[in-house]
Amino acid sequence: MTTKLAADLCIIGAGSAGLSIAAGAAQLGRKVVLIERGEMGGDCLNYGCVPSKALIAAAAHAKTITEAPQFGVFAGAPQIDFAKTMAHVRDAIAAIAPHDSQERFAKLGVKVIRDSAAFTGPREVKAGESVIRAKHFVIATGAKAVIPPIPGLDAAPYFTNETIFSNDTRPDHLLIIGAGPVGAEMAQAFRRLGSDVTMISASALLPKEDPEAVEIVREALKEDSVSIYENQKIDSVGADAAGVWITFGGQTINGSHILVAAGRRAVYDDLDLEKAGVAVTDGRIETNDRLQTANKRIYAAGDAAGGAQFTHLAGDHASTVIRNIVFKIPAARRDALCPRATFTDPEIAAVGLSPDEALSRDPKAKIVRWPFAENDRAVAEREIKGFVKAVTDAKGRILGACVVGRGAGDLIHGYAFAIANKLTIRAFTNYIAPYPTRGEALKRAAGAWYTPALFSARTRALARLLAAFD
Repeated sequence: MTTKLAADLCIIGAGSAGLSIAAGAAQLGRKVVLIERGEMGGDCLNYGCVPSKALIAAAAHAKTITEAPQFGVFAGAPQIDFAKTMAHVRDAIAAIAPHDSQERFAKLGVKVIRDSAAFTGPREVKAGESVIRAKHFVIATGAKAVIPPIPGLDAAPYFTNETIFSNDTRPDHLLIIGAGPVGAEMAQAFRRLGSDVTMISASALLPKEDPEAVEIVREALKEDSVSIYENQKIDSVGADAAGVWITFGGQTINGSHILVAAGRRAVYDDLDLEKAGVAVTDGRIETNDRLQTANKRIYAAGDAAGGAQFTHLAGDHASTVIRNIVFKIPAARRDALCPRATFTDPEIAAVGLSPDEALSRDPKAKIVRWPFAENDRAVAEREIKGFVKAVTDAKGRILGACVVGRGAGDLIHGYAFAIANKLTIRAFTNYIAPYPTRGEALKRAAGAWYTPALFSARTRALARLLAAFD
């Protein structure tokens, strides 16, 4: 029997964007229907950020044990109980899950429907036995792993990020297709947990990041004995009772398991968007700066909106949607302000324009850097690989930044804050940095921006003139 529901707002997808919008709108008194056919919490909680960082944490502990002798601490080789490691991963998911649960949102007054959804018209969606008419809709259906059209792959067993965290058996030799953030993070984590790992990618390692920073991560992966084959076209994939293999460039690599980490694409295929008047171009839902689709009463947010695929950006999209729908304030997406981080060891993080992008727009752009080799905290902890790099215009306004090293994902906060608030590099010279911390590198890089002028012949002449008044 069909149930008809009326709502102010109907959200399709209970991932980061959808949940944030649902919670905000419901607490502001709007009648909200939330539709989710899979797990509450979406990719980040169940298959992405949370499980991957839990696995990386376990791998980091194993690495710490192997490095302990250089500090005069001896504990022997780490013993890995992989099933217990994966239990830790699931414990992390379970600890966070209540915040994203159906029960919590029901208590907020949200009507949650656990089924697939499809538009039946510009103002109507059907989900299971429910038909929902709403004033506004939000498509927040997230993204899924891209499965490249490699001969033999469809007949071979393989993991994606959606399945690998349910595996309790450690791979003897994990073959990873792709060298983006997911591939790089998983390669290092599984290697440190005892698997042999080979990465094979059609692109270079972390192709969107600063090449100088990537080189430091590349060397770290090699030091961990991860085999990396970049810019390779995979010819075929095969499998038999003995395992799996990948053929490329005239050679074949044998392994026990395959992880496909070749990128992700937005999910919207079965929503019947044409019935709602929502346009799709080049595999992306068309939206304007306010995240509205061609049907102005339907918005897209998070991964479904195209662009960078980050949980924190999905959260910002949620704020944009709430301001537009609930408060009627024209608000634009702010993707250009979104920082990104890859949680390898060392980490690599960036925000804003790269040096090449800045120089192509303004030949007078300036680039300053400070190496962690000259940071006392990094020296004390034997973690000197990496640097802080900032890009500014000629007047010192910060255009972008990159950090590679221990804790880079935390350090990029300072630059993300500065860019969002249109600050100049002087903001980092004005504050007092606690000693000894890695954060001092942000201040020292800012100091390097002023060094040429501070110690110029003109400044020295001024100092000599002032000395006459001593």
